[in-house]
Amino acid sequence: MKLTITGYSTALFSTWYFVEELGLLFDAGDGITAALLQKARKIDNVFISHADRDHLTGLLQFNQLNAREGFPRIFYPFNSSSFPAIETFSKNFDPHVSGTTWKGIKENAHIQIKDDLYVQSIRNNHVPAEKDVFKSFGYQVYQVKNKLKKEYAGLSQEEILQQIAEIGKERMTEQIRTNILTYSGDTPVDDPERWNNTKILIHEATFLGEQELNHANTHRNKHSNLEQVLTMVSRLNIETLIVGHFSSRYSNEEIDKSIKTLCDQLKIKIPVYRVLPGEVHRNILAGEPINK
Repeated sequence: MKLTITGYSTALFSTWYFVEELGLLFDAGDGITAALLQKARKIDNVFISHADRDHLTGLLQFNQLNAREGFPRIFYPFNSSSFPAIETFSKNFDPHVSGTTWKGIKENAHIQIKDDLYVQSIRNNHVPAEKDVFKSFGYQVYQVKNKLKKEYAGLSQEEILQQIAEIGKERMTEQIRTNILTYSGDTPVDDPERWNNTKILIHEATFLGEQELNHANTHRNKHSNLEQVLTMVSRLNIETLIVGHFSSRYSNEEIDKSIKTLCDQLKIKIPVYRVLPGEVHRNILAGEPINK
């Protein structure tokens, strides 16, 4: 499945990623509508990772311009009270947006976005919370298809139809899940299996250095650094990596040099793309990987 992914992600300021073919938006930071213009109308489903302002302040303008009956559908962590407050304000301020659907979801919710495509909420530990409190998510887009079981694979079309009539289609097929795209949201690197076995992984890398990460994590919500992310990815089964959410303290040259150096050291062969601070990156996967 070819995906056109456009994104902006700068730590503290704004983050959002738009997947055009799926009508899907991950996070809704400032400036999203101005960047996408009429393409924002294609967005049917919005999944917000957490309630930090740099991930949600673009919602009001996006919704004001694109609300219609039943859409967009906005999903957010169940225990984040910011979203019901935004919903109430937006409906009072712009009565025409009353058709928008707002829904708080818990861990491992499965939301159907197209016939065979779903989004699963994956808890991360960016915002510390009790086990039954849901404040921060990553999300995984997966496709489900029914495939004929191996024992029936050699049958003719006529024989297959006969078997279906006798035992039913459900007993002859099995569901095959393909993880198409995973978005980490803001998160520390703590459980790599959350992001494993996916074709495309979008992961944050706020800091380049371990020392900066350790200092930041003593008094703020938890983040990742680039070396941790690439070390993790070198051990995972993924096909493509997009890294973003870099701090604006770093220059483009520093970020690119760090990625290339670490990819060489860790022998990472999959294509790695980056979303540089302060820049809208359009159709990210159509560009040249930074490690090629």
